This record gives sequence, structure tokens and C-alpha cells, in this order.
Amino acid sequence: MSTFMANNTIERKWYVIDAADKPLGKTAVAAANILRGKHRPEFTPHADCGEFVIIINASKAVLTGKKLEQKYYRRHSGYIGGLKEVQHKNLIATRLALAMQLAVKGMLPHNSIGDKSITRLKVYAGAAHNQQAQQPIEVEVK
Repeated sequence: MSTFMANNTIERKWYVIDAADKPLGKTAVAAANILRGKHRPEFTPHADCGEFVIIINASKAVLTGKKLEQKYYRRHSGYIGGLKEVQHKNLIATRLALAMQLAVKGMLPHNSIGDKSITRLKVYAGAAHNQQAQQPIEVEVK
């Protein structure tokens, strides 16, 4: 018997995750696993066999403990003194869906597979989304 190898002929499905009143990290883990394709029996680590994910109500995701004040998102321009940081509570005040997108991106592999996978993520701050035509499947976050 030969080993199965995933290729580009995989049919990708759409999944929707409701983040309302659920921890940010647990929602991001569920989305990252689907984006990567780890839920599929034909998962291949070196191939891109993931699905599309829609996260709704991203603005209603909760953080446990004191993370609202203590969590910072940092980036560096590469120049001296080029560190930029924004507190989580300021980020959700200005760009609601970006915090969820950054959490999912950090859980994907940091290579070309992760770069391609993050493009299949759609994050919406509210309950409405534009992908009804794809008939997404509801996923429950545990």
C-alpha cells in the first residue's frame, strides 16, 4: 500500500466560527487548525490542504485575566528606535478584527504555507458576513 500525498486537487470547504463570548485564543486555535487542514484525515504537513474560515463576532471575543491591559502587539521597522506597540484595548477600539487575525496568524507556520493559509481567513467584527453563497458549515469552539 502506498502513502497518500495531498496535492492541489483538494476541494476546499468553508467553515464559520462564532467568537461571541469565547476566549480569543481558543477561537484562534480552532481557526488555525482548520486553515492548516489538521482536521482532515488526509492531512499532509508539507502540503497546503486547509480550508476557508470565516470568524464572525470577533469584537465580542473575550480575554481572560488582565490581558486587556497587559497584552501588547509589537512590530519593528528594522531601524533604530523603530519599535511600535499598541495595547490590546486600544487595538480593539480602532481595528476590531485585527486582534483576531493576528492571533490566528501567530498560530500558523511561519513559512510559505502559513502565508498562503492566512489569505483564506475572513474576519468580521459583527454577525453578518458576505460568504453566504459558499454555504459555510458551523463550527463549535469548545
